[in-house]
Amino acid sequence: MDNFDKQEVKDSANKIKAIALFSGGLDSILAIKLVESQGIECVAVNFSTPFYKLKNLEKIKSKHGIDVLDVDVTKDFIDVLQNPKYGYGSAINPCIDCKILMMKKAKEMMIEFGAAFIVTGEVEGQRPMSQQKRAMDIIEREAEVKGILLRPLSALIFPETEIERKKIIDRSLLLNISGRSRKIQTELARKFDITNYEQPSGGCILTEKSFKYKLIDYFKRAKNIDYNELKLLKYGRHFRIGENKFIVGRNKIENDTLLSLKNASDIEFSVKNFMGPVTILQGKPDEQSIKTAASLTLSYSDCNTRSAVVVYDNDKEILTEYVDKSAFNDFNITK
Repeated sequence: MDNFDKQEVKDSANKIKAIALFSGGLDSILAIKLVESQGIECVAVNFSTPFYKLKNLEKIKSKHGIDVLDVDVTKDFIDVLQNPKYGYGSAINPCIDCKILMMKKAKEMMIEFGAAFIVTGEVEGQRPMSQQKRAMDIIEREAEVKGILLRPLSALIFPETEIERKKIIDRSLLLNISGRSRKIQTELARKFDITNYEQPSGGCILTEKSFKYKLIDYFKRAKNIDYNELKLLKYGRHFRIGENKFIVGRNKIENDTLLSLKNASDIEFSVKNFMGPVTILQGKPDEQSIKTAASLTLSYSDCNTRSAVVVYDNDKEILTEYVDKSAFNDFNITK
């Protein structure tokens, strides 16, 4: 696609297309608006994994007029996550390798949609790992998107791309934003009448140190990668005792999520007649592990008696003595 012809990438409406990586934040919205203001159609795509999935796509469409495609890249991402060529950030976040993967996927989509180039909302110097100039150059080189990758918000900081040289897009209408200040983006949002946008944040759970330990524990023991189990890592308190794992919900939403994601072999626990958590037992359901799961469940419940009945495996019951939750601190995976 490096030596493309302008005519070949026009659609039936005579519009040039671009594949736009979309995170849901203001920067990716602005990048799309800047490119669309030059008469170019953007195909917005969000690459999702068990650790990150953009929600409320219909709301984004109604608020910002951006129709976002959700593309699951879990299989390829797991390989990147376990063996990142460029290592991890502060936790277990392979930011550079992740960006390389997304660029490669976007390049494949260029052929599918007849697009001329790729657009991102990246701002040079805004993030400590993947948005430093050296890292951005590595990503561009490794993904083989040099000349067809446009970063509209920081375009003037980088060398002119083939897209600009071919006058597919007017470089003079692009920006030179760098660093962590949001002043220019805020002013631009007003210009485009963009309101109620997401505030910038880390966004990716892989940057959280507590999650790092859950994931390391999982990879250490998993014989086969189970996507539902990966999703479960995002919810509840996780305890490892021997080869068994116990996941304790922290609120009703988490309780419902644990029940929806658990495997058929997992056993669920709850306290009879009291509000409290759902606990999921993963592993070998022997007598001791059942007692432990019941104790954990009771410890984190609203039960105000010294003992209570814990229901497990749908209809079985076990009378359980209250144990202070601090007794389980040493087994908390995220401690």
